[in-house]
Amino acid sequence: MITAAQLRAARALVGIDQRTLAELAGLSLPTIQRMEASEGVIRGTVDSLTKLIAALQEAGVELIGEGTISQGGGRGVRLRGTTSRGSGQS
Repeated sequence: MITAAQLRAARALVGIDQRTLAELAGLSLPTIQRMEASEGVIRGTVDSLTKLIAALQEAGVELIGEGTISQGGGRGVRLRGTTSRGSGQS
């Protein structure tokens, strides 16, 4: 599951606004706004959450879940080695 904080951080990492994320995910702008304004784990339909996560991953974001092993521990987000947005970051 993805939290509102992860969603905001992921969007900031790839430098897109809420409207662009909504378009990439095929969701409405109010849906993205509601998700980001919530606290804790985002709630939504399975379809909406699947579309949201797929759009973030396509943009180059890797979601780090609570149970994922990482040096920092806990939930988070990071950029993958290369992104489809052509940022050239590695």
